Amino acid sequence: MSIPALSPLFIGDFEHYRDILVLQGDDDRDGIPGADLIRADSLAMVLDRYRRFQPGDDRRALLSQWSRFYFLRLIVPVVAANLVLGRELPVALDGMELIVGSDGLPEAFRLPYDGAPFTTEPDGPFDRFRELVDHHLEPLINGWHGEVKLSRKVLWNNAANYLEWLIGAMAGMALPEAMLADGRRLVDQAQRTDGSRNPLVNPVRYIDRGEGQPPLRQRRQCCIRYRLPGLTLCENCPHIDRPPKGARLPDSLLTE
Repeated sequence: MSIPALSPLFIGDFEHYRDILVLQGDDDRDGIPGADLIRADSLAMVLDRYRRFQPGDDRRALLSQWSRFYFLRLIVPVVAANLVLGRELPVALDGMELIVGSDGLPEAFRLPYDGAPFTTEPDGPFDRFRELVDHHLEPLINGWHGEVKLSRKVLWNNAANYLEWLIGAMAGMALPEAMLADGRRLVDQAQRTDGSRNPLVNPVRYIDRGEGQPPLRQRRQCCIRYRLPGLTLCENCPHIDRPPKGARLPDSLLTE
């Protein structure tokens, strides 16, 4: 069952995100505690389940590809609720649960309650998104890096790629720029409030392709999904001009 307080978000192109966030007590599907996702046994179980649908023995590539679905389905409704509704959701990793679908992919996130509107205006992007970035993404990415040795840069870029895309999509819906400002700053500012590097900064580059063509949106880090059987480079892969050995170009870029 979807969360009633978030229902105004899920219209048009965003309707299929309606049932991704659910509440404890409203949903009785089996779930994996968020904190368990960085435990070796639980992570191995998740990747083994995913391997039934996406073959491959490269655990780093499997985790990277699986994480892309995870980040997309988490970030879109959580960030939209924050920016559009001014609502902070309780998505700290140690307080929520992941529901995995029959296809081995993240299907829903079960939250302990439906959050609350900000009582005071957040002091910039790192205050606004502290629950998501500091209490979910950072421990999750550090944990996955420790267990699978997948580069933190790849994982942060997997997450930030969707964040940057989402802000652009929301701007295309003619939402007020002031509403989106902290979302833009989250991927534009080089440093966090404490002076440390912002791992979400500049996840993509836009490359001029000449007059009459839209710029090419290109990730700064390769997600290494091409190491899995049947998968090609992404259309926005930074290696698209010089594919690594054994990598295949996506069909849309092949020429006769």
